[in-house]
Amino acid sequence: MQRRSFLKAVGTSGLAAGVKPAWGMADLANSTAEKDSEASPEAILLKDYKPRSLYKIPITQVLKAKFPIIDMHSHAYAKTSEEISEWVRTMDEVGVAKTIILSGATGQEFGDIYRNYAAYPNRFELWCGFDYTGYDQPGFGERAIAALERCRQAGAKGVGELHDKGKGLSSETMTATGMHPDDSRMDSLFERCGQLGMPVNIHVADPIWMYEPMNNQNDGLMNAFHWRLDNQPGIVGHSGMMDILERTVKKHSSTTFIACHFANLDYDLDRLGRILETHSNLYADIAARYAETAPIPRFVRQFYAKYADRLLYGTDMGFDKSMYQVTFRILETLDEHFYETDMFSYHWNLNGFGLSDEILHKLYRTNAEKLLAGRSDSTSRK
Repeated sequence: MQRRSFLKAVGTSGLAAGVKPAWGMADLANSTAEKDSEASPEAILLKDYKPRSLYKIPITQVLKAKFPIIDMHSHAYAKTSEEISEWVRTMDEVGVAKTIILSGATGQEFGDIYRNYAAYPNRFELWCGFDYTGYDQPGFGERAIAALERCRQAGAKGVGELHDKGKGLSSETMTATGMHPDDSRMDSLFERCGQLGMPVNIHVADPIWMYEPMNNQNDGLMNAFHWRLDNQPGIVGHSGMMDILERTVKKHSSTTFIACHFANLDYDLDRLGRILETHSNLYADIAARYAETAPIPRFVRQFYAKYADRLLYGTDMGFDKSMYQVTFRILETLDEHFYETDMFSYHWNLNGFGLSDEILHKLYRTNAEKLLAGRSDSTSRK
């Protein structure tokens, strides 16, 4: 599940033309809610259920992050120089010092994206993808490495976001069916990333309820049905994808990996913790999994405390100011029982983690600084 998919499809130019993402459609949501309120309770559909908190409890507005942020997971949402300038202004207002653009692109496409953001070299960093062309043909590794090196020469500092939800590694243009990250055909590519000092951001699996039966016991049905994977033939299951991630990270211990979205183990953070403890070359970013973790704030707060050195702030949800501020509210405050159904499309309430200053500082900035600085050390040894 990728909440950025809407913006990737239309771009912010589409927003200017009148197309709005779900979390920007307050008027429409209110209109729908008014109509639903007039319907019989038996006729209300789950997708239309948008409760409002009735509790008289504190509401905290966090307009700017407590510490300057490096956003380790975003995408090329802004398409024009005007939109990119707008993004920078928003970053200034909310306290984001730098944004990593995970383009997933190669060749001419990567060069075009890089040039779009080149006016702000200190505010944006561009990462590329892998070219899977001919993945089932002899010589794939050499060709893919050559494409990677061309991207690096064009300005790429890392690789990502790579995707494998169970059918094989995929890009915007193709799926390398049956070729997962632990496949021997990928070995030379990942090894070269380590030699070049290019970290790899990798998306494995999806939230657990996408794999569960689509019935009245599925906790995340509102999103699960749209992004369902339970009906996909030949797909590697959720746990199997975690095994693939572990084998990949273990095999390439000299390469730094970032498992994005909590490695989609937001429902089983104990397992993620064991993986992090076993593999020192692995980080996890928290992008686009705020709604999945905010219902269990005490447990998640303990996880952040235990693994504070291995977690990275990320968004993956566009560049609207209010989006950033919702993430700050969840991370920084102890607010309880609030809803963001238009932004996250879940029916459940959210709660703040109230993370300490020490943890926030690591999450927002110092862990990313350490990871990014380590690339120079790696490159200098080659």
